Amino acid sequence: MEHTLTLEHRDDDASRIGMWLFIFTELFLFAGLFLVFAVYRYKYAEGFHLAAQELNVTVGTINSIILLLSGMTMGISYVTIQKGEKKITLIMLTITILLGIVFLTNKFFEWKLKFVHGLYPGSGELISLSRGDVMFFGLYFFMTGLHALHLIVGLILISIVIWRVIKGRIHATKFALLENSGLYWHMIDLVWIFLFPLFYLIN
Repeated sequence: MEHTLTLEHRDDDASRIGMWLFIFTELFLFAGLFLVFAVYRYKYAEGFHLAAQELNVTVGTINSIILLLSGMTMGISYVTIQKGEKKITLIMLTITILLGIVFLTNKFFEWKLKFVHGLYPGSGELISLSRGDVMFFGLYFFMTGLHALHLIVGLILISIVIWRVIKGRIHATKFALLENSGLYWHMIDLVWIFLFPLFYLIN
């Protein structure tokens, strides 16, 4: 029995290490994109400045608050599961998912508005503008789209966690999947903290 428990603990440690390694690789990916942005921002300073004015700072700010709140509810779920408070854990995880969906919904309408105005990669409207505009919106859609994709994966992970909590497979002494999902979700928060000022507050 003791041998089995040791193996489970070792597996949990391995999964945590694996998640941290994965997070570091993802952060390196975004760091590379941030570097690309910085280079083109320097090269096309005026174009980037004018293009950034097409973004809605209010929507970006609201989405930032939403993600920060979701990070808080995710953190609370990690604490409550260790205390054996299953109901509160499920409530916090559900709120996290709802906040994530609200974020994606806001982002969808924001993207839709850009498409209506022809400000998307490959559009005739955008191509007719300066090189700075083209690069700004190309990076905007790619980087925020990549972030949204990661967020969707996070929502799927949390949904799996909710199901396993309901089934009793995640509990006070076995919560590695919830912990790893929380780490992944916080990475999404961290990336957005850099994306928000990069695109919305550029001057």
